[in-house]
Amino acid sequence: MKNIRKQSSIIPGFGLSLGYTVVYVSLLVLFPLSVLVLSTSSLSWDQFLSIVLADRVIASYKLSFLAALGAALVNTVFGLLIAWVLVRYRFPGKKILDGLVDLPFALPTAVAGISLTAVYAPNGWIGQYIEPLGIKVAFTSLGVTIAFIFIGIPFVIRTVQPVLHDVDRQMEEAAASLGATRWVTFWRVIFPQLVPALLTGFTLALARAVGEYGSVVFISGNMPMKTEITPLLIMTKLEQFDYAGATAIASVMLLLSFVILLLTNILQWWSRRMYRMDI
Repeated sequence: MKNIRKQSSIIPGFGLSLGYTVVYVSLLVLFPLSVLVLSTSSLSWDQFLSIVLADRVIASYKLSFLAALGAALVNTVFGLLIAWVLVRYRFPGKKILDGLVDLPFALPTAVAGISLTAVYAPNGWIGQYIEPLGIKVAFTSLGVTIAFIFIGIPFVIRTVQPVLHDVDRQMEEAAASLGATRWVTFWRVIFPQLVPALLTGFTLALARAVGEYGSVVFISGNMPMKTEITPLLIMTKLEQFDYAGATAIASVMLLLSFVILLLTNILQWWSRRMYRMDI
């Protein structure tokens, strides 16, 4: 019996480490989020619904989540492509390109917003050429999506890169020796191994986009019912000293974000299980 207990306790000080972890997570995550939810207790149910279901708030929900979802899907596709190029090919300037991938991580969000506005504004470097074609980016929902793409692309690339680097090349050679085409080899051999990493990158990009504020404020134009995202609406409520309204909207965002993350984790678990069954 003593031997079993000794073997089960591999990490020394497990009880102390677990206690520290629980306290740390509670103070930094659970406690602030619970206070956020409790702050809405001053509102009646009818008042809460009237705030979170107002037309302006619903419009901000749609823009925030739909633009974030579209940006995350674009980042998943092109993040996989960029990661593939950085891992599988050698070319001049590869290290510089690999370093530039991390730029959105280090760049202040306000600087990113100003840069995107300068590029896509009607008189910007790119905007002045696409505006006559009827393509408007700045101060539209498309501009919001582009801002989300900009700040989310590194999450997918950095998540997929190490997994793609560890893919066994011998499996690809075996598939080719059995007559599989390149597309079949990628789809049946390589891609199943990348699915969990892609879902993780998608989740991180989506979560970052839903909570993004600084890079969107400048390029969106902040027009109510059109280009106003939910985080900006929460800030507007706070500036108006409407703390109950701000916390009510924030609580809905918290709930929706939790549901999205839960569904994504279920998909990750399902994809890993299916991949193991195929093996």
